[in-house]
Amino acid sequence: MGALPILGGPVVHTVLSMIGLSLIALGTGGIKPCVAAFGGDQFEEKHAEERTRYFSVFYLSINAGSLISTFVTPMLRGDIQCFGKDCYALAFGVPGLLMVIALVVFAVGSKIYKKPPPEGNIVTQVVKCIWFAISNRFKNRSGDVPKREHWLDWAAEKYPKQLILDVKALTRVLFLYIPLPMFWALLDQQGSRWTLQATRMNGNLGFFVLQPDQMQVLNPFLVLIFIPLFDLVIYRLVSKCGINFTSLRKMAVGMILACLAFAVAAAVEIKINEMAPLQPDSQEMFLQVLNLADDEVKVTVLGDKNNSLSAESIRPFQKMPHYSKLHLKTKSQNFHFQLKYQNLSVYTEHSVEEKKWYSLIIREDGKNISSMMVKDAENQTTSGMTAVRFVNTLHEEVNISLSTDTFLSVDEDYGVSAYRTVRRGEYPAVRCRTKDENFSLNLGLLDFGAAYLFVISNSTSQGPQAWKMEYIPANKMSIAWQLPQYALVTAGEVMFSVTGLEFSYSQAPSSMKSVLQAAWLLTVAVGNIIVLIVAQFSGLVQWAEFILFSCLLLVVCLIFSIMGYYYVPIKPEDIQGSADKQIPHIQGDMINLETKKTKL
Repeated sequence: MGALPILGGPVVHTVLSMIGLSLIALGTGGIKPCVAAFGGDQFEEKHAEERTRYFSVFYLSINAGSLISTFVTPMLRGDIQCFGKDCYALAFGVPGLLMVIALVVFAVGSKIYKKPPPEGNIVTQVVKCIWFAISNRFKNRSGDVPKREHWLDWAAEKYPKQLILDVKALTRVLFLYIPLPMFWALLDQQGSRWTLQATRMNGNLGFFVLQPDQMQVLNPFLVLIFIPLFDLVIYRLVSKCGINFTSLRKMAVGMILACLAFAVAAAVEIKINEMAPLQPDSQEMFLQVLNLADDEVKVTVLGDKNNSLSAESIRPFQKMPHYSKLHLKTKSQNFHFQLKYQNLSVYTEHSVEEKKWYSLIIREDGKNISSMMVKDAENQTTSGMTAVRFVNTLHEEVNISLSTDTFLSVDEDYGVSAYRTVRRGEYPAVRCRTKDENFSLNLGLLDFGAAYLFVISNSTSQGPQAWKMEYIPANKMSIAWQLPQYALVTAGEVMFSVTGLEFSYSQAPSSMKSVLQAAWLLTVAVGNIIVLIVAQFSGLVQWAEFILFSCLLLVVCLIFSIMGYYYVPIKPEDIQGSADKQIPHIQGDMINLETKKTKL
């Protein structure tokens, strides 16, 4: 509804969108912790192997949905027009309708489900039980009071034995969860840091062209391949080799694979930096000269004492291979240029700043020549897009239509346009219009990450033409080099996440299944917060940040392995059987306990 333009203005749309997001958050809080536990409840304990397979299929179905939505939703939005624009209403409406159908299908099977009865607000009971045990222990910290076997036994005056046993089992697993957020901190960077890395790579694979944000599809696609591969092949081979590959060991190996993935990502980032154009440092600027005159021009850059800093003869429309570096004495400085053209010698002055890129454009002005300094301020392209700008040598303003939603105007007589970013692709016939005529320009291939300058001139009988100069080269490193890091992190995800879901279910008491699933999901949220904190305060270059995350997870993996070594897995019969055991007998002299507000 928030995407329908006929329903109110921007304020109404914003309110509707926020309501939609709030409902998604509320619904997710109901679905995510309970759906995995509810599926696990359909299996008897004697079917533990089938239940493990269920969690694999469950995780596989989630990623299948993610993969389908990644392809279908953009098609619904972009390929179909409604209200004269991209159809966001359809892109949101179709998944909403499918969710209604899914709910109906789910409800139809209600009679055949095994439905454990709800047991009240378990989270509240757990918190109250823990709080009472801590406060009761604190009140009775005297040395005269007999000690108890476990600190939660101090809740025995108020809470039933079974609840205390369940909370004990819960806290043991929660303690094991403390290191886990670090794994999610790495895994969830696929949609942020790794996508940004992909914007600096070339998506042309020869047979197919990948946009940077489309690399994210690789993760759910590989999950669909790896889950059956691990379940049906790898885990069985490991078992046949006589190795006891427990859940905690699988999770530790998953962490190591994620470490390796980020080490590979760091290596790729270093290589990208090596292949990237040099950047001007402090008290430096980069300059290129563009000669639009009819004959050769010799350009000399003069110092303070009229000494020559650099000199170069430039032919008409000569494509410069690279920028020239000039050193400044201050943050900004005036440079003097001598331009020799035929029998003319012209002196001109231009002001420049440090850490900037400039183009000195030389043009004929009647029988004379003149120059103008243009700052290439927006030379850094983003999102894998291509940057273009135009110089118009015609005597009329030119309006250029680069795409359905990208337009720009270039003033007459050597007007210079602003930058525009467009998607990578072939542009054989870009529509242009002046006051008197319409024409098209062939811009050719605009490649990933490149920046181009086009000079519109009318020097031939074929009408206006565009002279093309690439002054920032296209991304050189293929996006295919991201495949190893995606394969490693996805293998780690399958070993860690799928196993963790099943482990959380199997180790939780019957009354705590959803609570432990919720705690598992909470580790994901904490992991995302870790990324925010590190990104905000680290101040590191990207490759160093990848190494930092890899090392942090390696340390966390070591800690988790030690904790897992001493962890004794709980069997279902242990949880139920221990309910019959007595909590240490409360002696008669316990009358001195401060339990005034407690019902014994």
